[in-house]
Amino acid sequence: MAISKRRMQFLDELVGMYQKNCLPVHYEALAKVVGVSKWTAYDMLKEIEKSGYVTRSYEVNPNETGRSQVVFTPTDKATELFMQQRSNEVTLEDWEESLHSIREMLNNLSHTSIQDLMGRMLDEIPQRRSNLEFCGYFLGILLMYLKKLGNLKESVIKQLLNRTSDHHSSLLMFAGTVLGIAIETMSDEISREFAELVGEHVNLIGKLSYQEQELLSDFVNEALA
Repeated sequence: MAISKRRMQFLDELVGMYQKNCLPVHYEALAKVVGVSKWTAYDMLKEIEKSGYVTRSYEVNPNETGRSQVVFTPTDKATELFMQQRSNEVTLEDWEESLHSIREMLNNLSHTSIQDLMGRMLDEIPQRRSNLEFCGYFLGILLMYLKKLGNLKESVIKQLLNRTSDHHSSLLMFAGTVLGIAIETMSDEISREFAELVGEHVNLIGKLSYQEQELLSDFVNEALA
């Protein structure tokens, strides 16, 4: 069943809020983001629930002792919907714009805490509407951690990448190696958000064209140079 543009707006915001906090979303919080009454948000989510894109549950209300509140969680069907919607094509202009933003954050590592930069990137990732941009931002997060670890780790990883025979293998090896190192140092809050993105990144890398994989590989190699 097709979902209306209005319901898609609510679902999009709900998925973004869930991905950011890894917690079910109360309809009143969603209402504030969308700019509607809490009852409008509640009724809309009940309709979206009928299509299988969200599930409803109850949790203890932290503001009222002994009372529970209704919260909503996006289903796998909702996640797959937005993955399908993310375009498989991106213009070089769009990619260069995203690349500029990622480079800017990498260059600010010495002036901003890694946690703040990570938070900013994690906020921006759900807004990326192409597979290439999504993977670029994800790799940018890994590069942040790698640069914080110092030249020795960078040198080892560059040697590993130089021994791979194709861009796809190189990108997967880079992501897997850095992830294994970085996960130990992440805060619990960020590691939960990060875990949500890992599987999607691995899945999307395989769907990119050779040219797009080459663009990502060039970006990583340039950052490590």
